[in-house]
Amino acid sequence: MKKTYKKIALIVGVVALSAGFYQFTTVDKSASETNFYIKNADFCGERVPLEIIDVKERLDREMMVNINLHSATSLIIKRANRHFVDIEPILKRNGIPNDFKYLCVIESALTNATSTAGAKGFWQFMPETAKEYNLEVSSTVDERYDVIKATEAACVYLKRAYAKFGSWTLVAAAYNRGMAGVERQQIAQGVTDYYDLYLTEETSRYVFRILALKEIMTNADKYGYVFGKDELYQPVKTKTVAVNSNIDDLQKWALDQGINYKLLKLYNPWLIDTSLIVQQNKTYNIQIPTEGFKRK
Repeated sequence: MKKTYKKIALIVGVVALSAGFYQFTTVDKSASETNFYIKNADFCGERVPLEIIDVKERLDREMMVNINLHSATSLIIKRANRHFVDIEPILKRNGIPNDFKYLCVIESALTNATSTAGAKGFWQFMPETAKEYNLEVSSTVDERYDVIKATEAACVYLKRAYAKFGSWTLVAAAYNRGMAGVERQQIAQGVTDYYDLYLTEETSRYVFRILALKEIMTNADKYGYVFGKDELYQPVKTKTVAVNSNIDDLQKWALDQGINYKLLKLYNPWLIDTSLIVQQNKTYNIQIPTEGFKRK
C-alpha cells in the first residue's frame, strides 16, 4: 500500500512538473506565429548577402539572441525614445547614415557604460582615443560621458574610416576592430568585403548585432515589444548654464541652481568629481533639469 501511494505521488508530481514546464515554455500564440525569418537586409543601404549560408545563419543567431533578451531589449527600446532625438540630428549633420545609431546601441545599450578595457560612454571611447578626437579626459571632467560631444567625436572617426574603406559596413567593423586591424586582415586574406573576411568572433558578430537590433527596434511590435507612450522614457527639458570658471563645490553649486547633486550628476555625468576645474579658454555647458524632479 505504501508503495502504491508512493507511485501515485510520483505520478502526480511528474504531471504537475510537466504542466508547469509546459506553461513556462509556452510563448504567446501571436508571437509564435510571427515569421522571424528575414529575406532582405541592409546596413546604410549596403545590401547584406543573405544568400551566403554563413551570413544568413550569423544574422539568424543575433536575431534569436536579441529577441529573447527581453528585459535588456525592452530597456534599450525605452531609452532610445529619449536619446535618439539627440543622436540622430548629429549623425545627419555630419553626413553619417542613420543606421549608426544602432552601433551606439550595441556598444553601450544607450548607457554610460564602462568596459573591462576602460572604454566609457555611449560610444565606448578609450582614454587615448578620446583625447585624439578632442574629448577632454581629466581629473574632474570626462567628456566620453557627454552623449552630445561623444557623438560628434564618433562622427569624426566614422568619416575618416569611410574615407579609407569606402564601405559603411567596413566602417562599422573598424569601429570594433580598429581601422588598422581590418586593413591587416584584408591584406592577409586577399579580400576586402566584410562578409568575406575571417575575423575575431567579436568583430564577426559585430555588424550582425547591429543589423539585429535595427530590425527589432524598427519593427518592435512584430517581435512582441509593445509599449505605450507613457512607458517609453521621454526626453527631459533642461536649461543650459554656461560655466567658464572653476567650481570648488558642485554639491553646493547644485543647490544654488535649485536642484541637488544627484540631479546634477544624472544630467551631467561627464562631471566626475565634486569640483570642476575649467581648462584654459574653455566653456562648459551644464544642463539643469526644469521638469520631472519635483514631488507632488
